[in-house]
Amino acid sequence: MMQHVGEDRGAAIALIVMGPSSIGKTTTARMLAEVLGWPYAEGDTFHPAANIAKMSKGVPLNDDDRAPWLDKIRAYIDAEAAGGRNVIITCSALKRTYRDTLRQAKADVRFVELIADRALVADRMAHRTGHFMPPSLLDSQFDTLEDLGADERGVQVTVDVPPDQVVARALDGLGLTDRAAHPAATERVQAGS
Repeated sequence: MMQHVGEDRGAAIALIVMGPSSIGKTTTARMLAEVLGWPYAEGDTFHPAANIAKMSKGVPLNDDDRAPWLDKIRAYIDAEAAGGRNVIITCSALKRTYRDTLRQAKADVRFVELIADRALVADRMAHRTGHFMPPSLLDSQFDTLEDLGADERGVQVTVDVPPDQVVARALDGLGLTDRAAHPAATERVQAGS
């Protein structure tokens, strides 16, 4: 499923790769960063220590917990955009209200919503190591998730194909294929399309 958006060529672009934990946000964001030549930031690094401690104990975050985290990500986007830099960030951005906070940044904020079956994500999460998010929180992530609305700037991309094809779908849906900074990386992605 894909939804195409137009482009505002005047502002720096902030691509937010969103979706539940273990859906492939980091892999997709890193590959987008390589192809586009834009800096990449891992949204989890913006979490206050209290949030990480809470999730590590298997307790889902609430809106109050997420507010300072989202504010930090928005501030990061503002700082990068002020320097004229496009950026790519991972952030679950599960609710529209969370995305509304991020959209307040002084940039052209767009979302890449990764879509997958809950069972696939559960399997990925079960095999993931070294992350603070326990598998017990997966249901709360899916229960909280509100898909991108038709009026939200972004694209929905299913992750039912290899990562290079997910990236190609995202670039195409966002109209950013021509922005690729690294021709060799672009050829690898397009070859997988």
